[in-house]
Amino acid sequence: MVGNATSAAECMAACMADCLCVVVLRDADKGTCSKQQLPLRYGHAGGRYTLFVKTAGAVTGGSGTHSKPVGRTTIIVLVCIGILAFVALSAFIASGWLLHMKRRDMLRNLAPMNADADGGEGEGLEEAAPLSLRSYSYRELERATYCFRDPVGRGVFGTVFKGALRNGEQAIAVKRLEKLVEDGEREFQREVRAIGRTSHRNLVRLLGFCHQGANRLLVYEFMSNGSVADLLFRGAALTPPWSDRLGIALDVARGLRYLHDELDCRVIHCDVKPQNILIDADGTAKIADFGLAKLLQPDQTRTFTGVRGTRGYLAPEWYRGTGPVTAKVDVYSYGVVLLEIVTCTRSMEMEEAGEEQTLMELVYECLLKGEVKRAMKSEEEVVDTASVERVVKVGLLCVQGEPESRPSIKTAILMLEGHLDVPLPSRPAS
Repeated sequence: MVGNATSAAECMAACMADCLCVVVLRDADKGTCSKQQLPLRYGHAGGRYTLFVKTAGAVTGGSGTHSKPVGRTTIIVLVCIGILAFVALSAFIASGWLLHMKRRDMLRNLAPMNADADGGEGEGLEEAAPLSLRSYSYRELERATYCFRDPVGRGVFGTVFKGALRNGEQAIAVKRLEKLVEDGEREFQREVRAIGRTSHRNLVRLLGFCHQGANRLLVYEFMSNGSVADLLFRGAALTPPWSDRLGIALDVARGLRYLHDELDCRVIHCDVKPQNILIDADGTAKIADFGLAKLLQPDQTRTFTGVRGTRGYLAPEWYRGTGPVTAKVDVYSYGVVLLEIVTCTRSMEMEEAGEEQTLMELVYECLLKGEVKRAMKSEEEVVDTASVERVVKVGLLCVQGEPESRPSIKTAILMLEGHLDVPLPSRPAS
């Protein structure tokens, strides 16, 4: 009930101001108003009454403007949507910023490349290094290797040291590049790019690198059983059985197939030899030292490059400079390794001893005479002669003088596994 002497306008204004009021009844005789809310009750009254009903477009006290009241639920929904949108946008921006900072911190020690391997403008390692690689500081690796006091090997471009991370829980091998001339710098850039983009059970995994000041270091998983050279050339009594050596031969071939055929950019290793094939704790052979690797673009099949590699494993077209370097140079080197796996003899051992025959010539003559076991270090070893003969044939096919006469590494694997017949090879290149 609104007080006495209330005009029609005041009645309407009073109802508009009351959110529960839907109807107002004005008694003209008494000048009073009675506001009603839902539900409305039935009734009757005498006298002069005027009924005013509130609608969505009701006229407010003489203002002439229309007001469409917004429900409380609608307002709450709109506010919640706005808050959720703000939170989602903030989370997106924050995650992007954190990702950027993580990438920047990881690559903080990287310096831009001055030039690529061919002398042209090169992209920075910061742009090229895969995100899975970790950037170590020199001090971290110095602590991990106890000031580089435990060397486990030496390569063309530097020394490899044993180390440990995570309080000694993870063994690592740290390769410190020591020849920091122009080619050494390019070697580092090439190796980080090539290995960092590979992932295969028969390739040694690169964990990270250091590119701080003049220091160039590479961090690999540690291979606890040494190299294939250690296994093959330590005396007949200590050489692994034939089944293990055959497994090593297949492991190496599968690693090369991955490099040659399964990457966007083909990788030619260029220095396949027993010293660059390492054995892990489970006896799996893994190819190491991509320091001499040469990447090819997808539309390339060959490249000209300076002579690198190791004497005794170099394909003739490479060291003679008579042709371009293709994946067949790795096939040639692999063929030499196969013959060394059979004989447990270094490829250059007979030549260095002044003997008239080379290892390849000796093995070829034994094959022609049907005496492949005679080429083995221990003729008393119990082996499957057919298996040995198959490996010898594949090895001799791989060391043919002309690249076109050598099988691809994929074909070599099919032959070794017995899925393809192995033809009698021609006399190998001398």
